[in-house]
Order: sequence, then structure tokens, then C-alpha cells
Amino acid sequence: MLQDEKRGSEQSNPLKELETYSPKKVVENELEVLKSSSLMGRVVDNLNLTSKYLRQTSFGKREIYANSPVIVTVVQGTDALYQKPVQLSFVDNKTVRIDEKNYPLNQLASTPYGELRIITRRPVSDTTESIFLQAMPRAAAIGTYLGKLKAEPTSKTSTVINLTLDDAVPEKGEAVLAGLIQEYNQAAVLDKNKVAASTLKFVEERLRMVSGELSSVERDVESYKSSQGITDLSSQATALVETARQNDAQLNQINIQLASLDGLQKFVNNSSGKRSSTPATLGLTEPTLLSQINKLSELELERETKASTTSEENPLLVTLDKQIRNTKANISQNIETMKNQLENSQREYSGKSQQTETSIRAIPQQERALVNITRQQGIKNDLYTYLLKKREELAVLFAATQADSRIVDLPTAGSAPVKPVGAVMYALFGLVGLLVPTALIAGKSAVNTKVTRRLDVEDMTHVPILGEVMNKRKRDVMVVGQNMQSVIAEQIRTIRTNLQIGNVDLTASQVILFTSSISGEGKSFVSLNLGASMAMLKQPTVILEMDLRMPRLHQVFGIDNSIGLSNYLNGEATLDEILQPVPGHPNYFIIPSGPLPPNPSELLSGLEVRTLMSELRARFRYIMVDAPPIGIVTDAQLLAPMADSTLFVVRHGITPKHCLKILDNMHKEQRFQNLSIILNAVERGNSYHYSHQYKNSYSYR
Repeated sequence: MLQDEKRGSEQSNPLKELETYSPKKVVENELEVLKSSSLMGRVVDNLNLTSKYLRQTSFGKREIYANSPVIVTVVQGTDALYQKPVQLSFVDNKTVRIDEKNYPLNQLASTPYGELRIITRRPVSDTTESIFLQAMPRAAAIGTYLGKLKAEPTSKTSTVINLTLDDAVPEKGEAVLAGLIQEYNQAAVLDKNKVAASTLKFVEERLRMVSGELSSVERDVESYKSSQGITDLSSQATALVETARQNDAQLNQINIQLASLDGLQKFVNNSSGKRSSTPATLGLTEPTLLSQINKLSELELERETKASTTSEENPLLVTLDKQIRNTKANISQNIETMKNQLENSQREYSGKSQQTETSIRAIPQQERALVNITRQQGIKNDLYTYLLKKREELAVLFAATQADSRIVDLPTAGSAPVKPVGAVMYALFGLVGLLVPTALIAGKSAVNTKVTRRLDVEDMTHVPILGEVMNKRKRDVMVVGQNMQSVIAEQIRTIRTNLQIGNVDLTASQVILFTSSISGEGKSFVSLNLGASMAMLKQPTVILEMDLRMPRLHQVFGIDNSIGLSNYLNGEATLDEILQPVPGHPNYFIIPSGPLPPNPSELLSGLEVRTLMSELRARFRYIMVDAPPIGIVTDAQLLAPMADSTLFVVRHGITPKHCLKILDNMHKEQRFQNLSIILNAVERGNSYHYSHQYKNSYSYR
């Protein structure tokens, strides 16, 4: 609690009338003083806070502070000392081991980390637990503890300051706060003592001078009376002497004030920029001048406080310097005014003294001489008595100086940790655990241009989804066959069933066209396995490799592609010459593409294609047409009128979303007959077929 004169003080000061200068305390300024680097630096030095002592626990290294068996003083440290904790192991009560090398305790030791003095606080031995020394530079330690310190008034109208320091070690936090308060009070007392000491020094000098003058005058009186035999003065002489004595007393008082003004003038003219001791104001009673002196001292104190925590270019310091210059100018002006007034008074009293002396000259020569000597004796005696009184008052004030604050409550650590707060941390982690995945998912969806889920297809097109094939890292090209019971095989059978349900005439031949938007979406895989699934129904099935630009089907079974569809369309081969059975699959045949033609679009536009379809309808129940992608060439659209159904393959993570809009437009324009979508490479989490139909029913390989 500060004694702030602006807001009142509960404590009266019995020696207040003795104070020649009393600076006012402003709570806001004192908050800055409490948080200054100079005060915290002294606390760091006193408590040796540049060194931390840690011990190894199951939760990592923890500080032990007062429980450390040693105190380490860093005389001169190297850079390595401040980079990582240094382990101290105790060999016996006289030796410590650092980096596999022994050093003496309680002595200055030269180590790889610098000059260290390790002092034991209690006896140690080889059974004493090892500790870790974590050293910090002094400036870093000061900044660390200033960052932890909070100094706040309890309310806007209160002069009580609440000091708080967050630290992992309660005992250290209490010690730091207690040391800070002690250093603050000591600094306040020292500041007050500077003022009292300056005034006391001035009084002592004047006393020595007046004492010598008084002794000389008393010897003169004694000598004159003895030589002249004088024992008494006349009443007239007595009155003149009294008048002259009073006049001279006033004149001496003026001389003292002029001397004080000269001292003030020297103080004001000091332009070094450093705060000096406040000069003596003995004998000066002008309230305006005293107020300006107090104001100047406050401004210099505030500048010194802020200069310790900021740079000289700070606008606050520039403003304070300007206020100090203006205040000094005002003081100089007041000094000049007072000196003029005092000098006028001095001349007036000097004139009166001359008049009195003229009257005294009328007295007999002996009596007049005695009067002069006696007058000087009285003046010096009064002045000496006055200075003695002031010296005693200042001595009492100097001894009774106390800080303008008192401790309301001693620093005390809380019973529970202030941070981290368990409820807040759990809520924070819960919030982060919710927001981060949500943000990642939303961000991934925002920047993703590929189809990644079934919902993407349903949102962007009205084309029905006939079925889906789940993704598998390693899967064979042929997944449908005898004794194959995998999930993918069952999904192919489901597509077959859905395709048959849409077919009204179960005896008529069916031409099924397979296409996609771009290459690599798996239309060849789907068409090949769906054809194999149809053949397993003992229905003659043929698959046509009509992707004359990038044929791949014949490579799966190692079929000779020297003669094929391109030869037939050019009239170079018959249907029987190009038709080949699929190895290992009864009722399943393939027509390879043959040599790559230079004009595939023109071949697929000719009448030979329709002739081929007619012949195949007469021989086979199902005709699978593996056509090129529609997003690259128009071959699939040329074959669309000859197909009874069109299956468009969409692959997760491959098919661009914008291709679905193109597909939706084609569906609206009815460019393909019975157009349906097959989702390929669906992840298990996104597979409706897997999740709802097979997950809890049967087991598949």
C-alpha cells in the first residue's frame, strides 16, 4: 500500500514539518518502478536466479530450487553453459563430476562451461542424487522474471498494488516477490536520504563557518571590555543596539536566502541530463518556487525510472526532457525574481544599518565600539543557535526515514496450480480435436477436383448408379471366375443382376457399351470381369476391344493381336478369323483390336460395324463393347446408337468432377441408351455396397 498524497494516506507523519523536501508518490509511476530492470536485477543477483537446479523425474526434469544440495556461482561462463543443462554428479563430499571429469567443491573450478564456484549447502556423498544446472545470462533471467511479474492496483481509486508472479516453484516465487518488495523499499529510503543528506551537509558547512566567526567576536568583546573597563551600556545605546541587531539579523537572513538561491541556480544550470541530489532550500519560503523544485525532482525521478526500461529515443523520454527544461526555465525565472527582491531588501536594510551606525556614532567612542562588538556577538549567536536547531531536526529526519509503503500481505503461493487449468485444457484439446479434422476435411473438399465419394456423383448428375466396385491395393485383372468369392467378385455379380433386372426381354441379345471420361478409370477391368460374370450364366458372351487407339484387353490373356477388329472393318478378315476364346472361361470370347489403324474414327463410322453387330447378335447373348473414353475422342458416341445399354465408369480419386457435368448433359440429350454409372475403386468407408450388404453377413477372400 503506497502513501499517495493525491488519494490520501491512512498514516500520519509526525516529522512532516521537518521535511525540507518530500516527493509525491503516484501509483502509476510506482508500478513502472516495480517492473523496472534495475530492481529485478538486484533481486536476481541476491537470489542467484541466473542458475536453476533440476532433478530427473519420470515426467522429465523438474526444478528443486531450495532443495538443491549446492549453489553454483558462474564467475565467467561460456556459450556451452547456456545451451543445455549441465549434469552434476557427486563423487564424495569434496568432489563433483562434470562430463566424466572431477572438480573440487567449494573452490573455483575451470570447466568446459567456464569458471564455476560450486558451494555445498549441506553434506554430499556418492549417494546424493545427481542434479542438473541450467544457467541463464543475467539479462535473460531479468527479462524472464519481469515477463512473469504482474503489478496491478486493486481498483482505480485504491493505492494498494497487487503483485503476482507465476512460477513452477512456489517457494521461489515467494522469495522473488519478497526480495522485490524489499529492494523497492530500500530504493525509496535511499532516495529520501539523498535529499536529507544534501541539506544536512549544507547546514554543517554553515555551522563551521559561523562557529568560527562567533568565537572571534566573543574574544573581541572580552578583550575590549577588559581594556576599557566597560560593564554596562546606556538605555539609548541599548535601544540602538537592539535596532541594529534586528536589522542585521534580517540582513543575514537575506544573505542565507541569496546563498540558497545561488545553490539552486547551479542545480538548475546543470545540463548533464543525469538526476542529481536535490539542493538545500534552507530559508526559502516562496511556495511557488518550492512547488517547482518538487515538480522538477518528480520529473527527473520519473525520467530515471523510464530510462532504465526504454531507449533514449522513446517519445515519453523526449516529452519528459521537454518538461524538465521548461520547469528549470520557470525555476530560473523565479530565482531571478526573488534575487531582485532580496537584493532590493538587502540595499534597504543596508541603508537602515548605515543610519543606525550614524546615530551610534553620537555615543561616546568607547560605548560605540562596545555596541558594535556586542551587536556582532548577538547576530552570530542567533545564527549559530538557528543552525544547530536545524541540524538536529535533519538528523532526526535522516534517522527516521522510512519507505512510503507497507506490506499488507506477505507473498504466499496458492494451494492449487494456476496453469494449466485442467478444464480449459480438456476443452481446448476437445475443440482442437473437433475443429482440426473438420477444417482438414473441409479444406480437402474445397481444393479437391476429383470424385472422392458417392455423394459427389449424386450431387452433380442425375444419371443412375448401377453399382460400385470397391478399391483394393493388390487385385488381379480377372476377379470373376470359378470358386472366386471375393467382395469385388460379388459386386460384379450385383452389377450383372441389376443390369438383367432392367432388361425386359431376357432372350434377346444385349449390346453393352463401356466408356469413361478419361483413360485409367478402369472401364476395361469392369467390362472384362462383367463379361466373365455373364459367361458364368452359361450364356455365350463376347467382348470387343474397340479402343483401337490404346488396346489393352488382349494383353491380359496373352492373345495374339496380329489380326483383329481393324482387319475385319477393313474387309481383310472374317468374323471367325478374329474371334478367339478367352482361356479358362467357358462361353467367353474376345475380339482383339488388331493392328492399330491410322483412321479409327472412320472405321467405326462405317457400315462394317453394323454388320459386325448383326452377326454377333445372332451368335451371342451378351456383347461387351470396350470403347474409348468420351472425354478424349468421339469413338464411343459413334458406337452409342448400336448399344442397348451404356455403362459409364467413374473412378474415385481419378475422374474429374467437371466430367460429371458433361455426362449429365449427354444424359439429358439422350446420346446414350440406358445410360448408367458404375463407381470403381470405392474405399471401404465410402462403399454403400460393402457397408450395408456384406459387412455382417458373409466372409469373402
